[in-house]
Amino acid sequence: MLFDDTYQTITFASEGVFRDKGSKFIGYAYPIRSETEVKNIINNLRADHAKARHFCWALRLTPDRNIFKLNDDGEPSGTAGRPILNTLLSTDVTNILVVVVRYFGGTLLGVPGLINAYKTATVEALKENKIITKTVNDIYQINFDYLAMNQVMRIVKDEQLEITTQEFDTNCLIKFEVRKANLNSVLGKLEKVDGIEIKYLATV
Repeated sequence: MLFDDTYQTITFASEGVFRDKGSKFIGYAYPIRSETEVKNIINNLRADHAKARHFCWALRLTPDRNIFKLNDDGEPSGTAGRPILNTLLSTDVTNILVVVVRYFGGTLLGVPGLINAYKTATVEALKENKIITKTVNDIYQINFDYLAMNQVMRIVKDEQLEITTQEFDTNCLIKFEVRKANLNSVLGKLEKVDGIEIKYLATV
């Protein structure tokens, strides 16, 4: 196999706390599928923690782990978002957002103190979670004639494809997920069915 078709992510939302010199850092870890979820999560945290000073965060997205973003939210550059992200990199998790909410305790922690605090709050949040390995899957849609149903369903069963949508009428439609590593085998079989249309939709 030429590529790694698995990735690690977290299972549920979790939180962990770190305290230093009166400041409290609450780390929140969330499994996410897209960047559009970030704004709502942070808005909800701001509502829940109206007296907190900073809401710093980092995210990683996509199975190949190549999308990342970070935000220091008013902390000195490189002292908040970057240590959060570095923790995600060293844990090798993706499709994840970590927000660290800081309540200021009146004493400045300095750059090394801040880096340590944001990193440790992230570690604590991840400790409370479960890291799982998922396969990289492609989503495909196939359209076919009702008469081809038996052939198509046999392939679905043999290849253990995960069906996400199905409509059976005169013209039938199935959307399914297939592990990238098995894709060529599955497409090879489907292409032998007469009158089938195969369309790639997305990778998850």
